[in-house]
Amino acid sequence: MARQDTEMLKGTLEGIVLAILSRRPAYGYEITASLRDRGFADIAEGTIYALLVRIEQRGCVDVEKVPSEKGPPRKVYTLNPRGREQLDDFWRTWEFLSERIGELRAPDDTPSREH
Repeated sequence: MARQDTEMLKGTLEGIVLAILSRRPAYGYEITASLRDRGFADIAEGTIYALLVRIEQRGCVDVEKVPSEKGPPRKVYTLNPRGREQLDDFWRTWEFLSERIGELRAPDDTPSREH
């Protein structure tokens, strides 16, 4: 992934993870795998775990420790009402930004002015 792509992704990754959790509860590796399945191949697991800690500290998810067949219990993250509010805010911001950026990308019919 190019540096510019990585920087843009950092600003949206939390919303993307909240969107994944809005579909169903998941643990860190499942979230990483889901992102990779969606084409985000270069995202490190550590990045996702750090993000999950932040959204847990902000009260956006409920966490349940579930026994694992291998190793220690897994933390399963479930989006809670506060997290849904954050996700709604993310989608509103995304729509606003994508509309504005789309306007900038569209060909402009007005003649340019020299200043």
